[in-house]
Amino acid sequence: MRTPTKQNKNLITVFEHESVYTDRGEHKISPQQFNALFNYSGNGVPYFSIIKNGIRFNQHVGVIQIGKLTIEVLPKADNNQQSELEEKRWRDILVGMLRAVNGFEIKSTSESSLRIKPNTILDLYIEIFINEVEYLLHTGLVKQYRKKEGNLTSLKGNLLFGKHIQQNLIHREKFYTRHSKYDKEHKLHCILYKTIHFLKKINTNPTLNSRIGSLLLNFPEMPQIKITEHIFDRMIITRKTQSYSKAVNIAKMLLLKYHPDLTGGRHDVLALMFDMNLLWEKFVYMSLRKHKERSVTVKEQVRAYFWQNENEVQTTFKADIVIQVDKNRNIVLDTKWKNLNGKNPSPEDLRQMYAYHHYYSAEKTALVYPGSEPSKLKKSCFLEPQTRKESSKKCGLIFLSVGTEIKQWQKCIYHEIFTQLIKC
Repeated sequence: MRTPTKQNKNLITVFEHESVYTDRGEHKISPQQFNALFNYSGNGVPYFSIIKNGIRFNQHVGVIQIGKLTIEVLPKADNNQQSELEEKRWRDILVGMLRAVNGFEIKSTSESSLRIKPNTILDLYIEIFINEVEYLLHTGLVKQYRKKEGNLTSLKGNLLFGKHIQQNLIHREKFYTRHSKYDKEHKLHCILYKTIHFLKKINTNPTLNSRIGSLLLNFPEMPQIKITEHIFDRMIITRKTQSYSKAVNIAKMLLLKYHPDLTGGRHDVLALMFDMNLLWEKFVYMSLRKHKERSVTVKEQVRAYFWQNENEVQTTFKADIVIQVDKNRNIVLDTKWKNLNGKNPSPEDLRQMYAYHHYYSAEKTALVYPGSEPSKLKKSCFLEPQTRKESSKKCGLIFLSVGTEIKQWQKCIYHEIFTQLIKC
């Protein structure tokens, strides 16, 4: 049972794989909010499933905002009683993992320490965006060339003769031209300007209101543009605009995940969700890369070919992490964000690890899970097919303790895997 926590009518906090309903439970959503989420799920979003009078979350965590209501979905990999203290602990863990994976733990000239304790993941990203745009304003916004058509009092650029005759038959002192203009009006600034207005609409954290208002006053007014994924795909970040990359990435994340309520506007949906399986895989990989010795190589998503049809179309699979200790020693890791609760891994996972031994010439393989204190390795191996005796193919189960001090946790992850798999 969940221990009662402070009530906030605009914030619902749940853990992954939990449900919220319209007609029961500690936290309820209104029928209108349920309908908004139901319509949102019609866009193919994988973050939750629709159940009778409610929704059930899966392995995706983060925040979903419906109008003024924010549903926060936190990760959980233990069996501790759910309480306000547990919510804070797992919120800190999630924030720390996201910072580490996205590089937010690295101090740059544009990023001072965050000024607020984020109530949700959304608050974290909003403040990082604000920090970045404040830095850009402080150092000076970049100018770029852009093409412009219009009447000028002097001939500049290319004279568009047809339009010139059409518009300046009487006003012969003017010239209709296509010319280049060097100013601050370009797509990067249009995207940032649109995002600032968007934050003014969705922000529910009072401590950020004044800073968003300040950005609206100080940022030059830009024309409104329609935001699509195509705009971001075609955008090129140069050395001159490198300082824009983090703000633009967050703008992309926020603007493309926004689903407006076209019927009334009161139940717009914004989902900022992350797959915990992918986040855990990336976090373990970056922890190993960060602390590895020079002689050790760590690679992620290493592809192997294992089947081909008569048309020579090949099928592949990818190992999560491959550690190469030297030329003849490969260790393959497969990360799983789940609590086994004392059970064995699934046969599918074990068959996958058996294949890794063959296709990656692995000395050892291991399934890596989050666990409780202390970290431990359960040694296990595959059996010989005829004799059912232990073979030389090893597949360990590593349970890494979860820590709230992220940098120390990353050190421990490398230490545990290095000492238990590589040195052992």
